[in-house]
Amino acid sequence: MRVFSAQSVFVVSSLASVAYAATRQFDIDILNKVIAPDGFARSAIAPGGTFPGPTIITNKGDSVEIATHNKLTDPKMRRSFSIHWHGFFQAKTSAMDGPAFVNQCPIAPGADFTYAFDTAGQTGSYWYHSHLSTQYCDGLRGAFIVYDPDDPLAHLYDVDDESTIITLADWYHVLAPAAQDTFFTTGTLINGRGRYNGGPLVDFAVINVKQGLRYRLRIVSISCRPFFTFSVDSHNLTAIEFDGVEHDPVVAENVDVFAAQRVSVILEANQPIDNYWIRAPPTGGNLANNPNQNPNFALAIVRYEGAPAVEPTTTRVPGVKLDDGLMHPIAQEGPGKLGDQPADVHYVLNIAQPNPPFFDINGISYVSPSVPVLLQILSGAAQPQDFLPSVFLLPPNKTIDISIPGTGAHPFHLHGHNFDVIRQPNTDVFNFVNPPRRDVTPVNGGNMTFRFFTDNPGAWFLHCHIDWHLEAGLAIAFAESPGDNIEGPHAQITPQAWNTLCPEYDALPPDEQ
Repeated sequence: MRVFSAQSVFVVSSLASVAYAATRQFDIDILNKVIAPDGFARSAIAPGGTFPGPTIITNKGDSVEIATHNKLTDPKMRRSFSIHWHGFFQAKTSAMDGPAFVNQCPIAPGADFTYAFDTAGQTGSYWYHSHLSTQYCDGLRGAFIVYDPDDPLAHLYDVDDESTIITLADWYHVLAPAAQDTFFTTGTLINGRGRYNGGPLVDFAVINVKQGLRYRLRIVSISCRPFFTFSVDSHNLTAIEFDGVEHDPVVAENVDVFAAQRVSVILEANQPIDNYWIRAPPTGGNLANNPNQNPNFALAIVRYEGAPAVEPTTTRVPGVKLDDGLMHPIAQEGPGKLGDQPADVHYVLNIAQPNPPFFDINGISYVSPSVPVLLQILSGAAQPQDFLPSVFLLPPNKTIDISIPGTGAHPFHLHGHNFDVIRQPNTDVFNFVNPPRRDVTPVNGGNMTFRFFTDNPGAWFLHCHIDWHLEAGLAIAFAESPGDNIEGPHAQITPQAWNTLCPEYDALPPDEQ
């Protein structure tokens, strides 16, 4: 896995635990390249020329300046792009959040744009991906890790570095624009490597370990559709992080990781020196529609120091699955800080599909506006009737509950915030004391409810992170505290380059959009 090197400009930090923070500068060419991560050659969108894209590495308190350059030329895929930096709150920099037509217009072919934002004390496992149509399914996705030099859980592990970052991806042999009506998955890639039925025997990715050490595996789902069930043969996993939020340790033998979720688990290398299968079989889609897909090829290897460089012969024994409801934020995260009082605002979002393949939420299928929601806010839109399309208004400094009933394993992601999952799917029991906290959670049937606090004005997307479902309208947009975006301490920072994105994009012919 390629890791970004960065130039750093050091500045005095206000964080007591870190003497200095840095402004880290990165440079990414967004280009087309023929790649074959599973042995099947296809044109893809390869940030920095690789898939996954280069891993961005920073430390707690850092700010980033990420210069992107649009060098896309393949007319069979989208030529413009935007990038979402998944999981970062973007306080006062909603313009840098990335979703096309919510926070910005796409970046035109041949153009450059620099995403600049403060990680603002957030730490943990994040990622980045295109947020224009289904473009990230064609390859524009990668991991983004913020290390904490003073990690409160550091005593639980010995190794946490670039070698223990694990990306889980679905991979397609059909280009995303052509696959939107009949999407399916060809295979699973772990750290950018995999196989498919009838394909060549591509070498699986290898995680090297030394007997007696404990490893923090940062599992990052960069999936467009399926969720993965992650396990390592003959080893327990101790979960300690959900989506950038550290939680008290919980031991399990496998963990479901939905599209866009991140989970850190500790693997103790306490078994005999040998090779062991990492397994991450996908769930989602219909195998009958895709003869190339084989969930048994969703593999990588844990290789102990001293073991031969051969494939494992280990077998999987079904074991205890991690129960998300048993995960509780560590004391430093303030578990249950949103309280048990009734919410100030409670939205119920009813999912329906009266016109397949399109989805509705409360009778409306989301369609991107021609003018980004954030630009509408900054132009004075403040009431529901001021916006196109309709948005949900969020008042400042209020507790918000979102309930999503219905079936289907839809992983919903909220931009600009994380949230407490106060009611797990398929239960009537609420947990206000120490609910799990994250930024992606599945509906998974039942009536899931999450809670957050409106302390971050901006334009924020809430959507299913199955990218094909988002494209089919399974989303809403929030306008949080519209007036506070324009003036006051939370006013948005919008560089001139952001202001020129829409005129440049609007002037493009359709084949360059």
